[in-house]
Amino acid sequence: MERSSLPAQSSERRTILDASELHRTVIRLCSQVLEGVADSHQLLLLGIPTRGAALSRVLVRELEREAGHAIDQGVLDPTFHRDDLERVGTRLAEATDLPVPIDGRHVVLVDDVVFTGRTVRAALEALHGWGRPASVKLLAMVDRGHRELPIQPDFVGRVVPTSRQEFIHLMLDEVDGEEGVVLLRPLSAED
Repeated sequence: MERSSLPAQSSERRTILDASELHRTVIRLCSQVLEGVADSHQLLLLGIPTRGAALSRVLVRELEREAGHAIDQGVLDPTFHRDDLERVGTRLAEATDLPVPIDGRHVVLVDDVVFTGRTVRAALEALHGWGRPASVKLLAMVDRGHRELPIQPDFVGRVVPTSRQEFIHLMLDEVDGEEGVVLLRPLSAED
């Protein structure tokens, strides 16, 4: 998850996905997730706060529609497992919420934006403290590059090359009142 706050100064805003494109992308990602598991009853989506948790809820609604049955969903907060708190800053940790034991489950970690890979590394460390899943996959709405660790999403909505000064922001109706993905570039950023 991209932890940086949005630029305080004026910024150029470019739409990456509008609301209808985001909806189509959610449907595609859900189809890919269902194709990737032998038994969708063993599927468990865990959202990484904050936008990954909200995205996970959106995905579960579509997965349930496609699968025809309930899909387990929870929240996995990796805050206390991060190795870069001095760089990204602290935030109030959210409670990890695992609705079922993870042993033997096919877990999909859900994040809004994959950037350096450090959040996902911390989430993997946090996850293994809760049990031994049958498999763990990563779903991200946007992969913006700049990896510092060998972390790669299994399911990705869009790959968007960015500079380090730019921001990717996922907007969801339940959080923002609008939907889409935008790239924000501070007006002072240089290429």
